[in-house]
Amino acid sequence: MSSLAVQCPKCRMLLSAGAMNQATLIPCPACNSPLQMEAFPALFRRNLRGELGAAALMDDESTCFNHPTRQAVIPCQNCGRFLCALCDCELGGEHFCPSCLEAGRTTRKIKSLENQRTLYDSIALALAIAPIFTLYFTLITAPMSLYVALRNWNAPRSIVHPSRVKYIMAIIIASLQVVGWAAIFVFFYNLYQRRNG
Repeated sequence: MSSLAVQCPKCRMLLSAGAMNQATLIPCPACNSPLQMEAFPALFRRNLRGELGAAALMDDESTCFNHPTRQAVIPCQNCGRFLCALCDCELGGEHFCPSCLEAGRTTRKIKSLENQRTLYDSIALALAIAPIFTLYFTLITAPMSLYVALRNWNAPRSIVHPSRVKYIMAIIIASLQVVGWAAIFVFFYNLYQRRNG
């Protein structure tokens, strides 16, 4: 048995690989204590030398950043650290080390791990519609609505309603408001020119 063998927690006898990953409790061969052990399949995978586990094969071979005795299989796509099969965290076809995965979760830089999202389409639509009853505010909110809608056009949308309908509605309403204000300014400018001209 290799150094990767697991011991009985009661009598410290080395247990065979056949005792692991069983659906029911099995007795320890020495002390008869009931045991149930779960182990990753990679623990029993043999490398090219026929040894258990994925140990480094040669002195010049890359090893895992976290486990210097284990063979590196892939680099982290965020920090570039070499990872063994145990440290490789695959998420949406990308490979991360555990620390980058945790940092990506807390800073929300990994989009697959998002647990909340700003709905810019709803903000843009609210900026376009809410001040319509107080006409003077649309002078400020219509350009703001256009900016939010156009600036965040490619931002991730709601998981529930993943369409651009709100963006399109916000752009149309805000554009009409901007055109309306422009027409009012042109009208008053022409009126001013006639009176003073």
